[in-house]
Amino acid sequence: MNLFLYSLNYAPEKTGIGKYNGEMCEAISDIYGYSVTALVAPPYYPNWEVEHSYSSFLYKSENINEVKVIRSPLYVPSKVTTFKRLLHLSTFSVSSSIALLIKFIKNKPDVIFLVQPTLFCAPATLLFSKLFGVKTILHIQDFEVDAMFGLGMVSEGKITKIVRRTESWLMKKFDVVSSISYSMLENAERKGVDKSKLLFFPNWADTSFVTPDTDGSALRKEWGFAETDKVVLYAGNIGQKQGLEIVIEAAKSFEGDKNVKFVFVGAGAYVDILKRLAKVSNLDNVYFKPLQDWEDVPAMLSMADVHLVVQKKGAADAVLPSKLTNILSAGGHALVTAEESTELGKIEQANSGIYTRVEPENTKDFIAGLKAVFATDTSKPNMIARNYALKNLDINNIIERFVSDIDKLVKGKDND
Repeated sequence: MNLFLYSLNYAPEKTGIGKYNGEMCEAISDIYGYSVTALVAPPYYPNWEVEHSYSSFLYKSENINEVKVIRSPLYVPSKVTTFKRLLHLSTFSVSSSIALLIKFIKNKPDVIFLVQPTLFCAPATLLFSKLFGVKTILHIQDFEVDAMFGLGMVSEGKITKIVRRTESWLMKKFDVVSSISYSMLENAERKGVDKSKLLFFPNWADTSFVTPDTDGSALRKEWGFAETDKVVLYAGNIGQKQGLEIVIEAAKSFEGDKNVKFVFVGAGAYVDILKRLAKVSNLDNVYFKPLQDWEDVPAMLSMADVHLVVQKKGAADAVLPSKLTNILSAGGHALVTAEESTELGKIEQANSGIYTRVEPENTKDFIAGLKAVFATDTSKPNMIARNYALKNLDINNIIERFVSDIDKLVKGKDND
């Protein structure tokens, strides 16, 4: 079987879609013997800066753990605006479509797996797949159109209607549309995708590596925190869609409690703004750390008392936070901002105690939610979260099911 991944992001990116793409491709190649090729951008996320050993302007081929990786050039803005973001996506779609055509001519795959974002690559994917007789899967990690409009990055109007109709038309042309949550699949169905084409393919956790048994005390000590401190951790991409200003506001309210420490671990377009907000407010209970290597992630998760999963209104079902899978696997005590009607709200209702949920962009509720988590015994793992991860998020089970679905697609059988 020959699988072709088409996506912006790939390893060695440490977080988000790139991390999942890398793990998926390597597992499918190593365990199931597939021939896997990945057409991706040079690693740039979440710093929005291309790593020094790669180029923004040149194609590059490499082999990473038996996966053939083709890097396609693109524009990477140092400061992300709506226009620059669109230019960023457009340049990748143009440059990568050339590499895609060459690959299809030389050795066509059985299946092409396009990851959204970016939908900009869908036209070339559909055109070449039709010409060469290749099965297509659109995998939705983020509904980028919904995120753009839902976060107010683009105002509603005639252009909005055109964009939404184009999105719907493109999605309906794929053989299969998969996504990481049931709410996102329902959204795809509302956009016109036939229910028979929908496939649940969630993000996962390595539940044998990220466990509640990891000792994070050494890292806690290294970072200067005492055993009696309450460490509130946000780890991952630091971008506009998170609405992380609310964490700074919460830190202000806890200034009188010297044992509460707020820690941001990660990088992104918004990190400098948060640092400036903390500095202007003279906060000495807010700390910033760089992204951690994967082997250090279990210890980082273990040392925290509270984990933050923060998003703005309207984002929860457009961009389901990938960081939550490892928090649950570690048995972490999480505070999640999401509307009750979203997937995150439904998970909380079905699994009482899995995390504490508050409405997004409500500072008063956010602070009350933090106090509620502090009132629990955070020194012990949250076994409701851990058991949920073992049952629903194990990487081996999810990949095995996905490979079975690919086989059915290629052989022309109906998906379950």
